[in-house]
Amino acid sequence: MLRLLTLILALSSSSSFSHAKPISAEAANAGAASNSAASEGKLSTEGTSTYDGQALDAIPAAPSVSEVISAAISQAGWTIVVDSQETSTGNIGTNAIDGNTSTFWHSEYSPVLVPFPHNATIDMKTASLVGSITYLPRQDGQANGRIGEHIIELSPDGVTYTTVAIGTYVDDATLKTTTFTPFTARYVRIIALSEAGARGPWTSAAEFNVYTGAAAPPAPAGKGAWVMTVDFPLVPVSLSHEWSTGSLLAWSSYTPSSFGGSPGTTTYTATYNPGAGTVTQAIITNVDHDMFCEGLSLDFTGRIIATGGNTDAATSSYDPTAADWTAQANLNIPRGYQAQVTTSNGKLFTIGASWSGGQGGKNGEIYDPTANTWTELSGCPVAPLLTADAQGVYRADNHAWLFGWSSGYVFQGGPSKAMNWYLTTGTGGQTGVGNRASDTDSMCGDAVMYDAVAGKILTVGGSPDYQDSNATANAHIITIGTPPATPTVTTIGSMAYARAFANGVVLPDGTVAIFGGQVSAVPFSDATSQYVPELFNPATNTFTQLAPASIPRNYHSVALLNFDGTVSNGGGGLCGTCATNHFDMQIFNPPYLYTSSGALATRPAIKSISVASVKVGGTFSITTNVACSAFSMIRMSSTTHTVNTDQRRIALTPGTTAGTTYTFTVPADPGVAVPGHWMVWALTGGVPSVSTQLQVTLT
Repeated sequence: MLRLLTLILALSSSSSFSHAKPISAEAANAGAASNSAASEGKLSTEGTSTYDGQALDAIPAAPSVSEVISAAISQAGWTIVVDSQETSTGNIGTNAIDGNTSTFWHSEYSPVLVPFPHNATIDMKTASLVGSITYLPRQDGQANGRIGEHIIELSPDGVTYTTVAIGTYVDDATLKTTTFTPFTARYVRIIALSEAGARGPWTSAAEFNVYTGAAAPPAPAGKGAWVMTVDFPLVPVSLSHEWSTGSLLAWSSYTPSSFGGSPGTTTYTATYNPGAGTVTQAIITNVDHDMFCEGLSLDFTGRIIATGGNTDAATSSYDPTAADWTAQANLNIPRGYQAQVTTSNGKLFTIGASWSGGQGGKNGEIYDPTANTWTELSGCPVAPLLTADAQGVYRADNHAWLFGWSSGYVFQGGPSKAMNWYLTTGTGGQTGVGNRASDTDSMCGDAVMYDAVAGKILTVGGSPDYQDSNATANAHIITIGTPPATPTVTTIGSMAYARAFANGVVLPDGTVAIFGGQVSAVPFSDATSQYVPELFNPATNTFTQLAPASIPRNYHSVALLNFDGTVSNGGGGLCGTCATNHFDMQIFNPPYLYTSSGALATRPAIKSISVASVKVGGTFSITTNVACSAFSMIRMSSTTHTVNTDQRRIALTPGTTAGTTYTFTVPADPGVAVPGHWMVWALTGGVPSVSTQLQVTLT
C-alpha cells in the first residue's frame, strides 16, 4: 500500500525528494571520536565506507526540517489555545503555528511559574484525515522546555477527544514525528507532562505541524486495529517483558539513534508501562556494556540475559524486581548478532555471530547462571548452520533460529536451510537432520513455536542473503520430537507478501501474527515495505491479511505480545541521521478483540489463580468470571533482530472442572514447558482474557 508524506521521516532510498543525500560517516557514527571497528573485529570498512555492512552512500539521510514541513497541511487560518504563555518575552502560543522556526511558544514562568501539565490545542478550522504531527523544539540553542512525556489527542468537534499517541520524546533539538492510525479531526491537542531533560516545569515549541493520513483504516472485524502509538526517546531495537511490573523494557545502543563508533560502555534504555501510560528513560553505564546486537533470552527466574554485541565479550543481567543491571562473566568467544536460548536444564546456549569479535569460529558455548560461568562446547561447531551469504561468514552465522528442547538439546531450524540438533550437556554434540524441505536460506525470517506440546514451529519469509536480497513468502511447519530424530517439515501455502526483517508473534488462540518486513532486504531502507500484517491459522494452515500499519517496520524492528493480548510492534533504523529511524511503537488489537460488527468484544476474566509458581508436571487452577472453552499459556520473552527464542505456546486442557474453576497439569518435560515466567490465558468464543502470571520451576 502506498504511503504518502505522512511518513516523511521514514523516507528511504526511494524518497520522493529527488535530491535526497546519503548519510556521512560522521553522522553514522554519531560524532564518535574514532571508529573502533578494527579493535572489535568488525569489517575494516565500518564507519568509513560502510555502516553495519551496508554502503554509506546507499543509506539516505533524513530530509531537512523545511522539506518535512513543506508537506504539512497549511497553517493558514489556524488558531491555537495554550494553557499559558510568556508574554513578557513575546513567546506566545501563536508562535507555534506561524511557520517561522525562529520563534517559539513558551509556557509562563514570570511572574508565575505555571506547573505541568501544559497543553496547546490547535483548531485547523476544517476537518482532515490526520495521520501524523511534527513537533519542532525551540531552535535558539537553548534546551529549556523541550517536551518529554506527552499525550496527543484528536477531536472532530473540540468536545470529544481521542488519544492517538503517548510517550516521551528524546531530549534534543531535532524535529519529532508522531505517526498514528489516520483519524478524521479538526482539533489537535498536545499535552506536555514533563520536560525532556528535567530542567524545569516548562514547555516550549517552535512549530507544530499536522499531516494528512494516507487512508482511513478498515473496519476492525476480522482485521484488527492499530489503536495507539507510543513514542520512545530512542529507537527500540531490543524489547523484553518485565514479569514483575507488567512493563516492556526497550533499548537501542550507546546513543538513542546510532550504534557506530561505540565506546562499548553505555546502553540507552526506556521502559513502557502500559498501566500507567508512561515511558521512562534510563542510561545504563554501570555494566560497561553496549548491548546493541546482543544475544538475548530470559532465564528461569525471569532475568534478562544480554550477551556480546557492540561490547563483544560482555554479559549483563537485568533483574526486573530490582530494576537493576549487573555485570556477569565474559563470553569465552566474543560475538555479536548471535542467537541465544534458555535450555531445559536452566543454562543458556549461544552460537554464531561474526558481526563483532572477529569473523569465523563462533562455535557454541553455554552459560551457567548459578555458577556465573561460560564453557565452550567443543562438540557444537558453528559450521553446520552457516548460510551461503554473499558477505561470507560475517553474515552467514547470524541470528540462528534456536529452540530449547528435551534433555538439554537445542533445535536449530534456520535461517540456513540446513537444520541441526545441538546437545548442550557435557562437551556438546551436533547432529545434522537435513534441509528445511525445499526452502532457501532465510536470513532474517521468522520461526515461532505455536504448539510446544506437539513440537510445531511455523517458519516464514527471510531472504537468501542478509542484504540486497529478495525475500520469499515461503512458509513451512517443522514438527520436532525426541531429539536428535529428524523432524518432519511440511510446506504450506505461502504468505501473501514476501518479507525479510518481519516479526512473528504467537497469540493466545494459537494463531501467529506476522508484522512488517520488506520485499527486498536492504538495511536502513524503508523501500518495498510491507504494511499489511498476516495472521496464520494453524487449523487451516492459511494466512489472512490484517489492518495495515501506518509505520514501516523493517531492519531493527521488534514485536512482542502484551500482557493484555494486544501486540507491540516498533522500532527500525538506528542509523544516525538517516531517514529511517523510528522512535516509536504501535499497539495492535488482534481480530479476536472485536465482534463481527466491529465492536469491542466482551472479554472473560481470570479472577484468581491457585498458585504463583508450579513445578514442571505440577498442577494449578484458575477461576474465571464466565465459562471458558479454551486455555493456553505463553512464555514471556525477549526479542531483537527478528529473533525470539523465548516465546512458545502451550494449549491447556483442564483435567477437572468445577463451575468456572479449571485445573491444569503443566507438561512434565522442561524442554516443552521451559521454566520461567508465563502468561496464562482463558478464552471464550475465541476472545481471550487479560493474562495472569505463573512461574514454572524446574523443581
